[in-house]
Amino acid sequence: MPAVEGALAVVLVLGVVVGFALGVPQPNGTQQLDAYAEDAATILTQEPPRHRGGTRLAEVMESADAFERERAALDRRVGRILPDNVMFRVETPYGRVGHRKPARVAVGTATVTTRHGDLTIRVWYA
Repeated sequence: MPAVEGALAVVLVLGVVVGFALGVPQPNGTQQLDAYAEDAATILTQEPPRHRGGTRLAEVMESADAFERERAALDRRVGRILPDNVMFRVETPYGRVGHRKPARVAVGTATVTTRHGDLTIRVWYA
């Protein structure tokens, strides 16, 4: 019986050592990032406008002038929607707000199609 217990102890210790040596696979970070981007897009599509239009998104996408007028407010609003450790870039046919995406980082994306073009939100961890 002591030989069986010793063998089981060796197998257990080797299993723990191999577990630490190989590690566990990391979760796919883009799933959470995609969820953040989708949440931000959904909020913008349902939020009332600051000046005119059906929603905040419709107001921003109405024209180049409307985008320029709402640029700073859009930047602040998306920054408040997302967690502090998430950076973003919002791209429209009329311009962009947010930060430049660094190379080789996981990115989550959401795109909303409107009458005036697509609005794309890209998010990544800071």
